[in-house]
Amino acid sequence: MGASRAPYPTDLSDAEWQLLAPLIPVPKTGGRPAVHERREIVNALAYWLRAGCAWRLLPHDFPPWQTVYWYWRTRQRQGRWEQILARLREGERTRLGRDPTPSAGVLDSQSVKATDRGGLHGYDGGKRVNGIKRHLLVDTLGIVLKVCVSPASVDDRDAAMVLLSLLGKGLTRLRQVWADAGYQGPFVQWANRVLGITVAITRRRDGGLRHTWAPADAPPRSVPRFVVVPRRWVVERTFGWFGRWRRLSKDYEYLTVTSENVVYLVMALILVRRGARAAA
Repeated sequence: MGASRAPYPTDLSDAEWQLLAPLIPVPKTGGRPAVHERREIVNALAYWLRAGCAWRLLPHDFPPWQTVYWYWRTRQRQGRWEQILARLREGERTRLGRDPTPSAGVLDSQSVKATDRGGLHGYDGGKRVNGIKRHLLVDTLGIVLKVCVSPASVDDRDAAMVLLSLLGKGLTRLRQVWADAGYQGPFVQWANRVLGITVAITRRRDGGLRHTWAPADAPPRSVPRFVVVPRRWVVERTFGWFGRWRRLSKDYEYLTVTSENVVYLVMALILVRRGARAAA
């Protein structure tokens, strides 16, 4: 935290910064020295994500919003936010006695309303949402492995093919994925044939559908509206974690790659705070 300002609730503690600092690139030697501390840049990004504000609405006691935005975009183009998440994920899994790289994951999507910002948007007729879809692959702990953002009109199976095709070298152990009934069909055979990944379709134990709409005058249903589904609850919990970060409450971004990196950085900050609490 800057010495000349009052702290914000989103500021990183000393323990959190100690975990994150080795992963944030230091300024290059030579040339004009850096004016703003790396920690203050990250504090500004954490405020931006948690408050969901526009860049120009960042408080004045942070570094100028143009500077914060430059760091955000530069690290995004370098793939730095995803790399930071990968390192933190490996550390969290090791701390819990797991292999650093997962062998299994859970796949699901989330339809999110869009603003008038522009960009690639579509209409999801099933969820009645005009905006985007976040296609998320998490490990069995709920930690994000990969995210792919598409217009809401894109079918889950089509986007899942793109998502699994983007898995990097660090996720070569992944051989099992659980998904809901929306992914059954050719996608299951494709994943097994092309990638060697087994996709298991999970269903409710009572045989009901997770999302069922009925008119107000319909007779009472014998199937409850909410049932915890094996394996699938893990990714649903991850979506619940995102609810605390207002930048993810809607799609405010113009580029899909920006929407994806917002998810990566949010998950990284969640792991940083979790790791600092464990160390304490």
